[in-house]
Amino acid sequence: MAYRTPPGPPPDATTRGFLGVFRYSRRAMELVWSTNRRLTVALAVLTLLAGILPAAMAWVGALIIDAVIAATKATQDTGIVSMTRVFTLVALEAVIVAAITGAQRGISLCQALLRAQLGQRVNVMILEKARTLELAQFEDSEFYDKLTRARREASSRPLSLVKRTFGLVQNLVSLVSYGVLLVQFSPWAVVVLLLAGLPAFFAETKYSGEAFRLFRWRSPETRMRMYLENVLARDYNVKEVKLFGLGPLLLDRYRDIFHRLYQADRSLAIRRDAWGFVLGLIGTLALYGAYAWIAVAAVVSRITLGQMTMYLMLFRQGQSAVSAILAAIGGMYEDNLYLSTLYEFLETPVAASDAGQVKGPLPDDGIRFEGVSFTYPGASQPALIDVDLHIQPGESLALVGENGSGKTTLIKLLTRLYRPKQGHILLDGMDLNDWQENALRQRIGVIFQDFSRYQFLVGENIGVGDVRHFDDEKRWREAAAKGMADTIVEGLPLGYDTQLGKWFKNGHELSGGQWQKIALSRAFMRAEADILVLDEPTASMDAAAEATIFEHFRKHTQKRIAILISHRFSTVRMASQIVVIENGRIIERGSHEDLMKLDGHYARLFSLQAAGYK
Repeated sequence: MAYRTPPGPPPDATTRGFLGVFRYSRRAMELVWSTNRRLTVALAVLTLLAGILPAAMAWVGALIIDAVIAATKATQDTGIVSMTRVFTLVALEAVIVAAITGAQRGISLCQALLRAQLGQRVNVMILEKARTLELAQFEDSEFYDKLTRARREASSRPLSLVKRTFGLVQNLVSLVSYGVLLVQFSPWAVVVLLLAGLPAFFAETKYSGEAFRLFRWRSPETRMRMYLENVLARDYNVKEVKLFGLGPLLLDRYRDIFHRLYQADRSLAIRRDAWGFVLGLIGTLALYGAYAWIAVAAVVSRITLGQMTMYLMLFRQGQSAVSAILAAIGGMYEDNLYLSTLYEFLETPVAASDAGQVKGPLPDDGIRFEGVSFTYPGASQPALIDVDLHIQPGESLALVGENGSGKTTLIKLLTRLYRPKQGHILLDGMDLNDWQENALRQRIGVIFQDFSRYQFLVGENIGVGDVRHFDDEKRWREAAAKGMADTIVEGLPLGYDTQLGKWFKNGHELSGGQWQKIALSRAFMRAEADILVLDEPTASMDAAAEATIFEHFRKHTQKRIAILISHRFSTVRMASQIVVIENGRIIERGSHEDLMKLDGHYARLFSLQAAGYK
């Protein structure tokens, strides 16, 4: 099954300025510092030691060689002194080697501990940000790509950037110490050392930017692969996958996406490594040219054998340090590019949830929709058009209409999951936009048709209805009784402590109707909520069971505003006010008796459904 790939990666503004993209380095350092200051300081100190000690080892090595040569030429009287000097220098080098090994081990330990803490810190930052976003942002594909990119790469990039930064400092310290010793041979040797690695560095930087553009471009395809994995491997989908024979078809699409992504990766890898090899030869030629230069200087006795050994070691290690420095800068550039996706997501503007009022001026006015219209982002047709509606406290409202008529959209606007494009929604005489978000949400208990089935304990599945009482077993029992789930819980092996779902050991799965009663109980967890909304949560039940539940629901909501959405008119007729919505507009309203006398759309649908039960 072919999967159409979007056009090739467009130019990306983030990659145009090499220096400008490093603006995230400081923020990454601040993030690591705030995560664990002690580990950061320890890492810095160990990095400095690891940078200084190699040059000291090279210097002591040169002294050892010259001391050995001197000892071979010494007389019997001075031989003991010469041998003592050799052994002393060897012991000193052993101490330096042990110190280098200890510093490297310490660096590795600090990085491992920081990696765990920083990965958790960044993931929490991402999830905390996600918690503040609005539903419309999650339903926007471009924004979801932004979230996917942040979660995929950015959680590991801050530490990578810090590791490269400290590595850069370490190699700079080493290079300076090498240069101090190497300049005694010739200043030009230092110049050759610095320039030899530049061509490979520029090539690597170029391809790092190209890799990032490719990463941003293919986020939708990567997300599709993740989705296909979920469809093929999760219990929610396995029944239809097997019954419809979707496995081979979806697996072919999964393979097709991989091959398309692989071709782009393969092309980039070949060009990146080919140019890296060709330009790296320049550094190799410079290294062996310097070898010849130093060897000739030793042959003509301008330097000693010990100095020759030291300079050769310094030049080799110096070239490695230059390569490591340039690689670190290129890697930091790449890390900054990826970190831009993290901060692009974290800096997404959101409305302040704690701003606003906690009560309205007219507590007896209930809910009002005044000229409300709404169109979903990217949609061409409005979901609601010029809706006027008033629901008074203690009144029950039923919303009737075909699928897609706008019933659920009206509920999403009432719960401020979306905001109307035109008109106003008022609660207690105050616009919903002026309410404090938490105060508003505590006023409303709502269960949607596509309610979540949490892989939690039974009690916790009920407790999610009010996080303030998430672990309150007394409230679980009261809510379960009102939601008619208490008899279901009594039949479970561990009662309210029974694990639900099949993802975890000893999990117990419920039927669709049983899950709906658990979900209904959530609405009753909010004892203070005076607005209760049921958006077809009993669709899996038969008509008799649904009528029983709604009768029970009406009994427990006599002093509250109750809003019901159902396709069964035997249930709808219980509401004190019925509103018929068609294509986003209210076309009829009134009690059941009023609408039957009107003999309009509602009466026709009611008669058709009633005839089906005869």
